[in-house]
Amino acid sequence: MNGNGGGRTTSASAVEPGCSPRRRRSRLTPTREAELYTTVLDLLREVGYDSLTMDAVATRTRCSKATLYRQWAGKPQLVAEALRHEKPATLAGIDTGSLRGDFTAVVAQMDGLRMEQDTALMRGVLQAAHAHPDLLAALRELLVVPELSSLEALLGQAVERGEVPADTAALSYVSYALLGSVIAHQLLEDKSADPAFVGAYIDAVVLPSLGV
Repeated sequence: MNGNGGGRTTSASAVEPGCSPRRRRSRLTPTREAELYTTVLDLLREVGYDSLTMDAVATRTRCSKATLYRQWAGKPQLVAEALRHEKPATLAGIDTGSLRGDFTAVVAQMDGLRMEQDTALMRGVLQAAHAHPDLLAALRELLVVPELSSLEALLGQAVERGEVPADTAALSYVSYALLGSVIAHQLLEDKSADPAFVGAYIDAVVLPSLGV
């Protein structure tokens, strides 16, 4: 398994509460899980995906490797979950009463510095995914599909409210437009997109294409 390493599992006396092997059937607390995700992303920025190992995560977090494998199937799943947990904005659960308001609420979650950091990180992870099919599969399952489902729900609300006709052709391409705009901005401007650009793009391109 990628990133397994050959090091000895950390002893119970050297790990923090919440990661002790004696708590074999317990889930990690949300706080402890968040700490692990932050550590994983820090290591990704430092050494890249190929050099990231479960041993390194266990050592940095003072958590047993056995506990990591009880919570996540392996390195690809852990990385995908960390990216999902730390993403700068989410579409899940947003319902302001209008599609414009929904997108405005999404943009309001964004932070320019975080977007710059996360864009660089995602670029490295996506490059690694080309060489690691298990990572690509984990990214699709744990990161991409949930966000696509949330976007479909957000657009579905607009259809139910009568803002967007159900047969609007552009509905099928909103995800491509949003993702494509962020990627294109990096290529054309040599810098990451910021919240102002995303908001302006939605107003100028996405909403008009939906007839809003």
